[in-house]
Amino acid sequence: MSFEDDSDYKNKDELKISDHSDGTDHPISDNDLESSSFDGIHEADVRLNDDTKSSVEYTEDSVLSSTSDHLSSSESIPIKNTVNENAPGCSNKGGRIKCLSVILALLIVIGAGLAVIFYSVDGGIYSGKDKVGVIYVQGTMVTGNVPSGMGIAASEEISESLQRATADDNVKAIVLRINSPGGSPAASEEIVREISKVQDKGIPVVVSMGDSAASAAYYISASTDYIIANPSTVTGAIGVMWVFQDLSAFYEDEGIDFHVAKSGEFKDMGVPWRELTDAEKEYADRVVMELFDHFVDEVAQGRNMSHGEVKDLADGRIYTGYAAKEHGLIDDFGNLYDAIEKAAELGGIENEYQVVYINRPTLSRLLFGSENRQHVNEMEFTDTMAFDPMEESRFGKLIA
Repeated sequence: MSFEDDSDYKNKDELKISDHSDGTDHPISDNDLESSSFDGIHEADVRLNDDTKSSVEYTEDSVLSSTSDHLSSSESIPIKNTVNENAPGCSNKGGRIKCLSVILALLIVIGAGLAVIFYSVDGGIYSGKDKVGVIYVQGTMVTGNVPSGMGIAASEEISESLQRATADDNVKAIVLRINSPGGSPAASEEIVREISKVQDKGIPVVVSMGDSAASAAYYISASTDYIIANPSTVTGAIGVMWVFQDLSAFYEDEGIDFHVAKSGEFKDMGVPWRELTDAEKEYADRVVMELFDHFVDEVAQGRNMSHGEVKDLADGRIYTGYAAKEHGLIDDFGNLYDAIEKAAELGGIENEYQVVYINRPTLSRLLFGSENRQHVNEMEFTDTMAFDPMEESRFGKLIA
């Protein structure tokens, strides 16, 4: 049994039902209509529920099946590394090595460039001009190696500077810029020996005195070819002294006593817990006079004076620049640049020349210039910290 479309009917009386079993049409009663409508609606609702249910079941099955297939298929597909080992850049091992190599090369180029600039400005490489070398002698003179600028004039550092200057064939003369009160006789002797080597090569050495160039500082000045000073420069002080410290009263007050086992009479000479014996005092005087006579001889030879003339001036007193010129201890007045001009003249330089500062104090010298700082000690003999590199010896201070 089937329903025909009821859109053309105006009321229920006109509705008919077609019975396909016998091919005849019968009018539909109210009860038949209600029953048929209910049955039709019920059948349609059942079909709709069945279709929806199957649709939902299909959708869930499809998703689960698709997900399962995707997961199973992805397990068989290896995951590729997205980083290309051969790709340019610094994100991979090969790239990092290349980047480090480039950075290192750049640092080398920059360092070489700075070296070229520094040495070119200072009269170094790429220069065929004649040169005058300037070496600073500043502070207390000691043996050892302490960079310039530390208030110490170390013989090794100054001797090395002299060697560096003479190693350059373009250096025709050297100026020693001295500002020192003196110091160790041994240190001055080491420097004088190196000066004589420079002179043996035909290179003149000129001294420019600053505030002071006394005692051992004058000792090295006298060995040079020409001395220029300021009128108020303090120089001279030709002589030697040996200083001993007697702290026996302090140790006695503190109740401190010492027992010394020694191999010889003079082995503990100069120890601070006792005063010198008469024999030790006599011996100390002989040592001082021996060094003094050597000092006088060196000054006499360097200044073309007799031993007697120098000895008359060598009672230990200092001389101003004026007095030193009168006594023949210096040659002329002037500053550093006058000394440089004089050195160029003595070196036979006629054309334009360059000035090379061999050991001018720099930050790198102050930080890294010395490997041996054994002479730099802090002494506490006073309330303040005293910086005295010659104070460490138990044999006293031998000063020229």
